[in-house]
Amino acid sequence: MPTIPFSPPRIDDRTVNAVAEALRSGWITTGPRTKEFERRLAAYCGVERVIALNSWTNACELVLRWYGIGPGDEVIVPAYTYCATANIVMHVGARPVLVDVLDDFTIDPDAVRRALTPRTKCIIPVDIGGLPARVPELMRLAEECSPLFTPAVNLRVAGTNPQMRLGRVLVLSDAAHSFGARIDGRSVGAQADITGFSFHAVKNLTTAEGGALAFNLPAPFDAEELYRHFNTMSLHGQSKDALAKTQPGAWRYDVAFPGWKCNMTDLQAAIGLVELERYDSDTQPRRKAICDRYDSAFAEDDRFITPTFRDERRTSSHHLYMLRVRGATEAQRDAIITAIARRDVSVNVHFIPLPLLTFYKGLGYRMSDHPRSFELYSREISLPVYYDLTDDQVNTVVAAVKDAVAEVLG
Repeated sequence: MPTIPFSPPRIDDRTVNAVAEALRSGWITTGPRTKEFERRLAAYCGVERVIALNSWTNACELVLRWYGIGPGDEVIVPAYTYCATANIVMHVGARPVLVDVLDDFTIDPDAVRRALTPRTKCIIPVDIGGLPARVPELMRLAEECSPLFTPAVNLRVAGTNPQMRLGRVLVLSDAAHSFGARIDGRSVGAQADITGFSFHAVKNLTTAEGGALAFNLPAPFDAEELYRHFNTMSLHGQSKDALAKTQPGAWRYDVAFPGWKCNMTDLQAAIGLVELERYDSDTQPRRKAICDRYDSAFAEDDRFITPTFRDERRTSSHHLYMLRVRGATEAQRDAIITAIARRDVSVNVHFIPLPLLTFYKGLGYRMSDHPRSFELYSREISLPVYYDLTDDQVNTVVAAVKDAVAEVLG
């Protein structure tokens, strides 16, 4: 194992004690800790309701199913993203429409505009490395292009047709990297119609595995009604969860439709509550300090392009430090990573663009249609960023990267 790993989770006595307390309480499935975690997440994001689930993937797939997206529909996603963003579109039988990204790795709104058709039902912008996509621009675009939108007329979800109620393309934000990031001074979660978070083990805020949805749909949608419906969707369509059935005489339940099974447990929420309590005061400052230290080492070196963490509207969550090696080819970048590994430092690449993956390549997606995505990918190396990474270790990473680049590129 490398001397410096890439992204181990923060597990300390507070985390261990919180999980132990949950175990001793007898609640190890969805219970009071999950409900409290949801309330605190909603307050943090500045929305009325958040539902905690078992992963970003299942959470966001539920959104597509709720919105009635299926065969014949199109969903716009960036070519530069992790496969989960497009996989959920495939799961519901719709077609991912890939578009290129901007130099900051986030989806290009102009490319989105060109890709819109009457078949488009959803746009999924992706916050890469912690930097939010230009979600307000995409929300305006969805409104402006509403005359192009063709809702399904025979769709009924809980007695309503969400496509006809919204009357436009749904904007579902992939914020798997950006919990705690901000747009126009507000926490991510309060901009898109629905925002999906990931609490996977490598994320800034982890619950080991897990995810959540923040609801921000306009009237006539009701956040409480949405929460109840998604809660039912996540429990096989059952009308009551385990906690609700503990009330006196409340054993009886119904099944409204054949739902799915993707609820969060109290064991996961116990970890999340600890992480959330110290997120702004402890976790985020340390991650920012690490990224600032990298910036100081690389910003004035012409061999490198440092990532964007802030502009006039957006502030990153400092999830990744996505360094680029200026002018490197894909093969040279790969050789640099191998040379870094020989120096006992673990790095990564975020991400292999979708058209380079066997499945999506086999569907006819071409990397040549997304030149900026390939250019960014071919030169990108993600450096370690995690709470317990020391300043001395950061210095070791910097030296390993610079020495490896000199070894490969001269």
